[in-house]
Amino acid sequence: MEYLILLVFWSVPVVLGYVFGRAAESRHYRSIHAREKAQLQMPATSLKTLLRGGDVARSKLVTGSVVISIDYFKKAASALRSLVGGPVKSYETLLDRAKREAILRLKESCPGADEIINIRLETMPLAGSQRGQVTSVEVLAYGTAIYYVKHEVPASAA
Repeated sequence: MEYLILLVFWSVPVVLGYVFGRAAESRHYRSIHAREKAQLQMPATSLKTLLRGGDVARSKLVTGSVVISIDYFKKAASALRSLVGGPVKSYETLLDRAKREAILRLKESCPGADEIINIRLETMPLAGSQRGQVTSVEVLAYGTAIYYVKHEVPASAA
């Protein structure tokens, strides 16, 4: 009986973490897909050179940051994986969502920009109060937003 209570005690948070974590992750991915579709017209690259070229009116440093928490299921799955070794696939989706969200926030922070160059990503695990365990991850995206000079077409040429 004691083992049954112990099993329920440990399995209920894991199951709840899986169900609610999966639902939240699905909602977040739907949001990311919709926002990425809306931002397709703005090129963003890690190159240090301009993509389009031309006269630059101005440029500015832009950032996008996100902190995403790790659910109980991902913690349990990573604990099991650490016993046998190998890739921790449960964290891969967490990092994918965090990186994509940070880049979206970066793009959304510079409306009217023509392109963003020299994008860099910094990832940092955030430890909670539970003996140094990672409880969330922060991703910071930063780059240079480029605004080109807008050349007006004369009315007679149009």
